[in-house]
Parts: sequence; structure tokens; C-alpha cells
Amino acid sequence: MKGLKIDLTNCEGFFNENEFKDELNKAEKMSKLLNSGNGRGNDFLGWLNLPMNIDHNELARIKLAAAKISEQAEYLINIGIGGSYLGARAVDEALYLADNGTKLLYAGNGLSGTEMKRLLALIENKEVALNVVSKSGTTTEPAIAFRILKEKMDKKYGKEAYKRIFAVTDKSRGAVKSIYDREGYESFIIPDDIGGRYSVLTPVGLLPLAAAGADIDSLIKGALESYHDCKLSNNSCLKYAAARNLLYKKGYSTEIMAVYESSLRFFSEWWKQLYGESEGKENKGIFPASVVFSADLHSMGQYIQQGLRNIFETVISIEQAPMDISIPNTGSDEDGLGYLAGENMNYVNNIAMQATVNAHVSGGVPNIILSIPKQDAYNIGKMVYFFEYACAVSGYMLGVNPFDQPGVEAYKKEMFRMLGKPGY
Repeated sequence: MKGLKIDLTNCEGFFNENEFKDELNKAEKMSKLLNSGNGRGNDFLGWLNLPMNIDHNELARIKLAAAKISEQAEYLINIGIGGSYLGARAVDEALYLADNGTKLLYAGNGLSGTEMKRLLALIENKEVALNVVSKSGTTTEPAIAFRILKEKMDKKYGKEAYKRIFAVTDKSRGAVKSIYDREGYESFIIPDDIGGRYSVLTPVGLLPLAAAGADIDSLIKGALESYHDCKLSNNSCLKYAAARNLLYKKGYSTEIMAVYESSLRFFSEWWKQLYGESEGKENKGIFPASVVFSADLHSMGQYIQQGLRNIFETVISIEQAPMDISIPNTGSDEDGLGYLAGENMNYVNNIAMQATVNAHVSGGVPNIILSIPKQDAYNIGKMVYFFEYACAVSGYMLGVNPFDQPGVEAYKKEMFRMLGKPGY
């Protein structure tokens, strides 16, 4: 896979070559099943060919709306939960979009009154736009946030508020659609055949990212490159799916995504939702967790090194970091760091990564290393599609439907009952 490389060297002591070949053959078969459209959940495969089938008229409309948002708002509040916001936030933070232009804020992903009050205080006397992302419009968390924020927008902007509210929702039904039909918000469609966690490359992700200044053309181009790469035999995506499933069969039931740039924290959060919702069912599935190193080496490092041996790590390596700074020569060596004077911080960070991988492997933790050349829109787009495709194949290898999430409804039903919602 061009640019995106997988290194399984640090798994060699945990499975043998013949075992891996067998598992890779299974991944190839599941990849063919996925592309045939005959597997489980085949009514949610709209994401599969999306990079090839981008609607360029819709893309142009997204760019026009994004330009409008950028002109009128300092902040765009993206209202949504789960896949309705995690993909956008993952890319937003990975590309440091907050450094320039309209800044993205997030609401509707929890029920904390404290956080809502803090958000309202932050946007006081600021120019604001809203983007509400919800198929139904009745999911509790975003619905409450939209109700509160819409009231503020109506009070502040009066009859002109509708010009600052955008909706990404179902094409034909739902509360949000009813409201935007009545009040005239500009709206975009969440495709019926794409689930939230696979929706980064739809208006769900593209509209807020474009408004914040992301190069969405490069994002799509990177995803398209991955799309073509995933068609090849024995590609990196299938090797990743095969390696993680083989490790799972050997008792490694927890996968930790390790990143060495804090800007990738929410990429890990998106990845956790993608794999957690896709694989965690029928009493099966690899448990997805994440760490940001080297900070978490001082909290989770002890457990990873010497705790229960049911974990493996997938390390994201960035060959060329977005920015760097050198360590100064202070003229004294009281802190014992004189030997590093003149070195770049990213050099030290890279050595820390190599040392951590070596230490964890020697402690019985298999490591998969995925590397990309740069942390830019093109390569982030490649990773998005890479993980989506690998997740679908991996779910089929596991024997589950990777496109539904029936367990998500359990807490909602109990919460509605306890709150006294009619009908529960």
C-alpha cells in the first residue's frame, strides 16, 4: 500500500509464518465476500465504493456552505454523538485545524450540564454557526444540545438564525428533517446505506471539516488511493486484519492503539468506536483501547509491560512530524540532558517509540506498526479508508455483522424508562 506501510516484525515470536498465511487466505476470502455484496449487513455497504463514487455536485455544495460558514462564524458547533462527530473530530485534531480559520466546537456527545454551560460561556459575544448531525433527530444527547443551542441562536439572531444553522440528516424522515423543512436550514443527506462510524467521507464529516479549512479534496484522494490498494492481493489492509485475528485466536483479546502525537488522540477514539461497535457482539470481539505515548507510559506503561498477557499493540508511526523544535544548549548540565542539546524533540520521540516497542515485545506484547509519511489530509484519508476496510473484513473473519450495533439500544431503553418517556 503506497505510503501506508505495515510492519509485522514484532509479531514474529507470537505466531509462525504458516499460521499467518492461513489467516491471510481467510482475509482474502472475506474481502471477496465483502466486495460481492453478499455478506451480512450488505444493506450498509455505501461506504465501500464511496471514494470512487463521490457526488461532485454535492461536494461543490458542501464547499459553498463551508465558505458561507467561514465568512459568518468564528465557531461552528458540530452537534452529534458517536459517528456523527467522532470522524470529524479525529480529522480536525489530526490536521490542527484549530490553528486557523473557523474553529470547530462539539456538543451533543454527552449529557453534562457543566460542559454545556462552559460551551455557552465560551461562545458568548462570538459569531457562531450550528451544524446538527442526526438521522432521527431524536437521539437524546444531540437533541437536548440542539434544543438549547437553537434557543440561543434564535434569541441572538432572530429571524436570520436559519442562515447560520445547517443540518446533516435523513433524506425523508426524522425530527431534524421536519424542523429544517419548516425553518429553511440548508441541509445535507446522510446516505441510508452508510452507518455513522463509516460516514467520515460523507457530509457528516466533510461539511464541518471544510468549514474549518481542511483540504477535503486531498482527504478524499487519500481514501481513493486506499480504495484501490485494498483491491490488491495480500495488501497491507488484509495483513492487518489477518494479524489481529490470529492474535485474537491466540488469546490476545485486547488491542491497544498507541500514538505518539497527542493530536491523534481523537483518531484513536474514532478507531475505538469503529472497531468496538463493529466487532463487539455475540460475545465475541477484540476489545479496542488506546494510549497516547509517551505520557501514558507513566500511567498505563506498567500494566502494558507486566500485566495480564492478553494485549497487543497497534502503533501509528508518523515518519515526518507536522512540526519540530530543537532542544537548546543551556550551558549547564544540571538536568543531565546536555547530551541531547541540539537534537530535535521528534528525534527523541521516535527513539522513545522504538524503545517502547522493544520493551513491550520483550515483555510479551506483540506489536503491529502502521506508518504513514506525513500527518496531512491525504495520509489521514488513507488511514480512514484503511481502517474502515480492515474493520469490515475483520468482522467477517470473526463471524459477526460489522455494520449493525444492536447493543447500543439497551441503555437507551432503560434510560427512557427511568426518565418516564411515554411508551417506555
